[in-house]
Amino acid sequence: MAKITLDNLAHSYLAKPTSEDDFALKELNHDWVDGEAYALLGASGCGKSTLLNIISGLLHPSQGRILFNDRDVTHAPTAERNIAQVFQFPVVYDTMSVHDNLAFPLRNRGADPTYVAGRVNQIAKMIGMEAELNHKARGLTADAKQKISLGRGMVREDVNALLFDEPLTVIDPHMKWELRTQLKSLHHEFGHTMIYVTHDQTEALTFADKVVVMYDGRVVQIGTPQELFERPAHTFVGYFIGSPGMNLFDAEIDGAAARIAGVTVPLGAGYAPAKGKLQVGVRPEFIKLSGAADGVPARVKRVEDVGRHKIVRLDVEGREISAIVGEGSAISDGTQNITFDPDGINVYADDWRIAPEGEAA
Repeated sequence: MAKITLDNLAHSYLAKPTSEDDFALKELNHDWVDGEAYALLGASGCGKSTLLNIISGLLHPSQGRILFNDRDVTHAPTAERNIAQVFQFPVVYDTMSVHDNLAFPLRNRGADPTYVAGRVNQIAKMIGMEAELNHKARGLTADAKQKISLGRGMVREDVNALLFDEPLTVIDPHMKWELRTQLKSLHHEFGHTMIYVTHDQTEALTFADKVVVMYDGRVVQIGTPQELFERPAHTFVGYFIGSPGMNLFDAEIDGAAARIAGVTVPLGAGYAPAKGKLQVGVRPEFIKLSGAADGVPARVKRVEDVGRHKIVRLDVEGREISAIVGEGSAISDGTQNITFDPDGINVYADDWRIAPEGEAA
């Protein structure tokens, strides 16, 4: 296990980058705590896999250093980093049995045969492949092969870190849930440092102790699922986390109030004067449809009944916003006023959250 330090790390695929826009991975300075489980979350092309490949040694950064337990491994080959990596698509030895595929990393390091047998059986049970141990990998389905790949990544107990690059892409939905649960159990049992790359917020939020949200090659927030939901540090985090994501309203901010669509809205806290593009962010859970005369005017466009609740899509000054209401709520067509729960309001300047006065750092 290892603490992983990213020191002034950045990467460009261009030979001579001339501006920040030329970098696929913009400057990072972070310590990832030994033994914690992290998820790298973001849309395709945001730099997740680039960062993972730098950590594993498959890619050399354009600038900066990477350290394992304060030891500089920037120029160390993958084999010297003592990590296990599982890729998006299965990598298995087709001519070997499932048992021998799982045993290979241990045998390659001269592990005792008795230990190998016990560990292989333990991992096979974890991934649900005990009955296939003596089968050749060649004839198995893609999701079965990916389970072997996952198992081979998890079979070693002495690794500095386990790296997963969207490993459940080819797994069916029910098995995804089971394997995520098993990975979390493995982490709790052995305390490996785990880094899990995904674009799926459900995978990230259910797997990780801390979620690392990336946008345009930059880490915009590292936090617990609760922190990402309640206090998104960037508007992208608010949009990407949650279903539906956070609503944004263009606003004028004046102390403890905002002016939205010509209506004064209480913010529940005071804010220092700020410049730039000012917006108020409110998640659908904190928006209420109301007959109050002082609410923000909104026109109901459609209602989506998803079983446990309804998602109401509304138009506010040409922008679609969403509100979540109870399953039994009656919703009339036409214009309704909406109000906000002050505890669910965040304020942004040029997409970055502004802390209200008095908020603890």
